[in-house]
Amino acid sequence: MGKLRTAFVCQQCGMTATKWLGRCPDCDSWNSFAEELVDKADGVEAARTAPRFSATGKPVAYDDVTTEGALRTTSGLEEFDRVLGGGIVQGSLVLLGGDPGIGKSTLLLQVAAQMAKDGATVVYVSGEESERQIKLRGERLAIHPKGLLLYSETELDRILPELHRLTPSLVVVDSVQTAHSSRFSSAPGSITQVREVAAELLYYAKSSATPVFLIGHVNKEGNIAGPKALEHMVDTVLYFEGERHHSHRVVRAVKNRYGAAGELGVFEMTGGGLAPVANPSGLFLSERPENAPGSVVVCSLEGTRPLLLEIQALVATSSFGYPRRVALGFDANRLSLLLAVLEKRAQLALSGEDVYVNVAGGLTVSEPVADLGVVAAVASSFRGRAVDSRTVFLGEVGLAGEVRPASQLPLRIKEISRLGFRRVLVPAGNCPVPDAPPELDISGLKSVEQLLDVIF
Repeated sequence: MGKLRTAFVCQQCGMTATKWLGRCPDCDSWNSFAEELVDKADGVEAARTAPRFSATGKPVAYDDVTTEGALRTTSGLEEFDRVLGGGIVQGSLVLLGGDPGIGKSTLLLQVAAQMAKDGATVVYVSGEESERQIKLRGERLAIHPKGLLLYSETELDRILPELHRLTPSLVVVDSVQTAHSSRFSSAPGSITQVREVAAELLYYAKSSATPVFLIGHVNKEGNIAGPKALEHMVDTVLYFEGERHHSHRVVRAVKNRYGAAGELGVFEMTGGGLAPVANPSGLFLSERPENAPGSVVVCSLEGTRPLLLEIQALVATSSFGYPRRVALGFDANRLSLLLAVLEKRAQLALSGEDVYVNVAGGLTVSEPVADLGVVAAVASSFRGRAVDSRTVFLGEVGLAGEVRPASQLPLRIKEISRLGFRRVLVPAGNCPVPDAPPELDISGLKSVEQLLDVIF
């Protein structure tokens, strides 16, 4: 019997070293190296027997490739179809990540049940729960599909033969970190195992034209655990977001080869599972206070969907020598930039004030078009004067105090008009707005100073 060889593998990026290192030279992560067994013979054999994407194994002319069979299948949940770009694509590999207990398994069990209800064969592979546990959760959700098959297994060499035998229409693997291959001696969840499991399931999805959903764990930073190559291998990466203290959940597409990246779907957690929210803007504005200083409405574009959100600001005199800058749902560095612009260009004395900014509802806004709303909310709270509750703010603010144009303004204006708002403050570069509703008062702004003159 030959001597077993070991290597040290970085659990963040997958770099291999012959000895343990305190810091990875590739990704600069500390204490990330773990010792794993290496068997060269198994690796060579795996490379020889690896399946292929192409059925012929030969190059095909571009004009000879047909796309008639590349159909989309509805998941039964309209919001989930929106995030995927219109439905589930045949042969796609989708990765869904999120915090523990946020509802990843519940969502995919509902999707599996909806497809099985329509007569399709769906296999739900779980490495974390037994069949009885999954059945108990299904009874709580009041689902009784006939075509849904439950399979509690973590060994990939047993899972794949069953999938080839059953030829299902959809496969759910919960989770990719618990599945492992016997060809590698490393522990489940390691870099080697996660990469191998994802590669084998990718080959299966492409060769059989079967969509496969993978549930992924997240680390303490909120990123999907495992190598970054995992997100590169899959076709779609979805993140399940939401606060435990709020009833709504958000599914965001970070990467999508079959649709728009950044698309967003909103769900509400109920006793019967996750229910799609048809009017998310109304949900986020439902508890907005009337005529409250520091409260304004902005319109953010998430993928192809415009969302109206409430931004709240509170400015209070600091009790210490160093004022606090706190932002929830908004970039803290961008908040500091906007406060500097207000102090320099609009002569608002904020250097001795604590400033708190919050996006109501627990949503995160990363689009610069929300700058104008943050500036208006901070100025409103600082002066103690409320802004008209029927006004919406749109525009990016530059360091010179200028208001820069916003993209896809007609789409935003349509959503603003639908919800009954009467006034919109937009960058002057966007005026006039084509096909604007006549009942909507649209005013163009060139600078932050002009904004304060208009709202006060």
